[in-house]
Amino acid sequence: MASFTENIPAHETVYRALRDKILFGDLSPGQAVTIQGLVEEMQVSMTPVREAIRRLSAEGALEFKGNRRVTVPVMGLRRFTELAFARTAIEPELAETAAQNIDAAGIETLNKIDQQIDAAIKSGDIHGYMRGNYLFHFTLYGHANSRVLLPIAQSLWLRYGPMSRIICGRYGTSNLEDRHEEALQMLRDENPKGVADAIRKDITQGFEIVHEGLFDP
Repeated sequence: MASFTENIPAHETVYRALRDKILFGDLSPGQAVTIQGLVEEMQVSMTPVREAIRRLSAEGALEFKGNRRVTVPVMGLRRFTELAFARTAIEPELAETAAQNIDAAGIETLNKIDQQIDAAIKSGDIHGYMRGNYLFHFTLYGHANSRVLLPIAQSLWLRYGPMSRIICGRYGTSNLEDRHEEALQMLRDENPKGVADAIRKDITQGFEIVHEGLFDP
């Protein structure tokens, strides 16, 4: 059930709840989403649900099919390759700019998030890992103060999340690795280009794992 507050309109709350379902893989590629189902689940009227679906469709996280059906997109190899190209182009740029702005408190916040990620990996908590991984990246990117690149990066993650969840569910968390510690060290060393390189490697490594699990014969 969605949680509502006086300060957040119903359509925004529904949007965020549905976005998180896609982002963290609670909805699988090809899975249908119905207005009536979301109305019943979130106990809201049809209007905010329709608005949330419209926004997420515009972001590429949902797509309309025939007979008014809405589904989570199934990504082919070509679209996957384009997604990898876009993320490795945009996110290192955000990371490099963020590294020029972040302070010691910001770095410590990232370090604590990374510790939570490590704990999730160790315990096999897939959902905790995916949330922590997203939080690490976008806490870092937030320091770039970018009104152009940051929303693009968020949209790209929405397209990536369902695929990543499939791989985590298939193989678990025991073999997951990241470059977060390397990025943290580069932040401490005040090396923005080093931070960008660590994030680029982190993204590339993730895409290689997904590619192997979904597309390699």
